[in-house]
Parts: sequence; structure tokens; C-alpha cells
Amino acid sequence: MRLFVFHHSGGSHLMYRDWPSCFPADWEVQTADAPGRGPRDERAPLSDTGALLEYFLHELDSRLTGRFAFFGHSMGGLVAYELTRRLIDLGRTPPAWLGVSARGTLHPDGDPTRRHLLSDAELRRELMAMGGTSSSVLDHDELWDLFSPTIRADLRISETWRTKPLTAPLPVPLSVFGGTRDHVAPPHRLDGWAATSEHFLGLHLFDGGHFYFQDRLPEVAGRIQDDVRRALLLTRASSQAA
Repeated sequence: MRLFVFHHSGGSHLMYRDWPSCFPADWEVQTADAPGRGPRDERAPLSDTGALLEYFLHELDSRLTGRFAFFGHSMGGLVAYELTRRLIDLGRTPPAWLGVSARGTLHPDGDPTRRHLLSDAELRRELMAMGGTSSSVLDHDELWDLFSPTIRADLRISETWRTKPLTAPLPVPLSVFGGTRDHVAPPHRLDGWAATSEHFLGLHLFDGGHFYFQDRLPEVAGRIQDDVRRALLLTRASSQAA
């Protein structure tokens, strides 16, 4: 099984570097970075939804075959969901399982939140409350100037995203994850995901905030493995019935 993990706004693979060690040896865990991650990545961050999806489709193209699954956290949940839809629309193999984490249900009108328009001081306070962004970045003016364009570009994508209404639930088994004390994507905003899949595998809540998995990674990884196995059984049963 190849598991693609998509990062949050302003994030990168670094937040998820411990994930591979929490999965079986025959799983290949890949953390795909959007452009503009860190001082060594000279590419400009993307601020357009379509461009971000096209980037990942091109970047991951040859690896989106065989048995693979998507897990996306926050903005990454949007990426994972829309990539799944795009693969289905293109007639390509979709993921065997889709996991959406800490992201409220998508609506055609987008998200009314506009954190990307906050002043620097306001945004830094908001990010501090959310967690996930190093205090060394938030408290250091030069580092903030370096990373803030990427953070704002990602937040703009996340908050201005427009999704087309589904004509039918997705055939891909879907699980949703969240933190019980997440004020960005509280549990009640996760309920609507159940209607987007023919095979909804449940809402899994863990004690914690927006980055609940930081202190519960083995537990979260175990839940992902269980749901992927359930998804494979569902897919096998559907194929046999057909």
C-alpha cells in the first residue's frame, strides 16, 4: 500500500516525518510538498486552486497506480478530496481509500473565514492558537518574513476554494478525522462528509486541537490502517458482486 499524506496550510513534509515509522514495513508512506516549502525551495508558492491540483497530478502522476490511498490534513484534506474527484473524472484509478482530517465539509460558496487577509500580528496570534507553526517562526521577524508568503498563499487557497456539487456520492471509501477541541474545524463541521461517499467509514475524533495527531500518532496511524483494510475489503466485495 502506498499512502500519500498531504500537508496543511503553510506546512511541509517535516510535520509528517515520523509517519512512515508508524506503518507496516510493506507500506510506502509519501509526504508530498506543494511548491515554496522552506528557504531551500526557491519556487513561488501557488495561490490558485487549479494550479495546485495540476501540480500534484503532474508531480505524483506515475505513482498514482496500483494500490494507493490519500490522507490530507486541513488544506491537505481539500487536496486529497479534489484529487480523488479529478482522478475519477479523468477515468483514472482512484485511491482505494480517502482520509480527510481537520477540514470542514466543502461548500460551493467556499469558506467564510479569511485568515489570509489578517494583519501580520493578528495572523501570528491565530497561528499560535492553532498550533502546528513553530514558535521560532512566529516570534522571529526575519523568519516570519520568509515563511509568511507561503502561509498566506496556502490559507488563501484553503479559504477561497470552490468545489462543484457532487452529482453522486464518490465510490471511494471515506473516513474523517478530527480533534475534539479543534476550534478551526470543530466536530460539528465534519458531519457533512458522510454524504460524499457511498462507503462512509466513520468520523474518528481524538482528544486534542487542530493538530490532534501530534500527541496521538500511533493511535491515528492504527486507525488509518484499519480503515484502509476495511476499504480494500469493500472494494473486493464490490468487484465480486459485479
